[in-house]
Parts: sequence; structure tokens; C-alpha cells
Amino acid sequence: MTQVARNLVSDLDEGGRRFRFLVRDRDTKFTRSFDEVLASEGTEIIRTPVRSPCANAYAERWVRTARQECLDLLLVVSRRHLERILRHYVRHYNAARPHRGLSLSTPIARSEPNVDAVVRRHSVLGGIIHEYERAA
Repeated sequence: MTQVARNLVSDLDEGGRRFRFLVRDRDTKFTRSFDEVLASEGTEIIRTPVRSPCANAYAERWVRTARQECLDLLLVVSRRHLERILRHYVRHYNAARPHRGLSLSTPIARSEPNVDAVVRRHSVLGGIIHEYERAA
């Protein structure tokens, strides 16, 4: 795992990127040297609470949703392609996809639509996702 951390840090440096935080569980595969490699690059390691299996549930649910609604339906050919797909999906997820926990609203609220306007469909990610909105 220490080598995996070194590879990650190297890849991030090549791309001019950094992680500010790394949230991880308390699995024994994450050794002290793993944490030290990331900490040397300024990444703060945050461990989930002891005996709290639901502590990471929100992140795991988002990953499942992204895979089910998006990634399982596409052939990803490169890292750049994956980043582009996820950028579009995150925009859709936050701006157009209804969420049960928000009374079927979106996290980023939209203006009140004109109920008499025509409904228009907009395809996202080559048509695997469709967004609908009323024309102004």
C-alpha cells in the first residue's frame, strides 16, 4: 500500500494536483508508512470512527449511483475521458437529478418554471441521461 501511495502522489504531481484530505477506514492494509507518504505532500488523513460501518455510507452510495447510472453504461478509454464523464455527471447530479432526501428536489435549486411552457429534453453524456426543463 505504501507503493500505491507513492504512485498516487507521483501521478498527482505530474498533473499538478493535490489532495487536501483523504478519508479512509481503519483497515490494517493502510499502514503508518502509507499515511506518512501522503502527509509528506500536505494531505491530511482523516480516519473513520471506530466501529462505525455507516460512517462512509454517503460516499459509498454516491459511488454506487455514479456507477449504476453512468459508468456501467459507457466504455471509458482513458483517464481524461473518465474525468470528463464524471464532470458532466456531477453537474447533472447536482443540478438536474431529483433526490429523495430533498423531497425530490435538486441540490442546486432551479427557478420556478412557467407551467404553460413547452417541455424540452436535453441529452447528457451522449444520450444515456436525459434532462427535462420547461422552455422560457
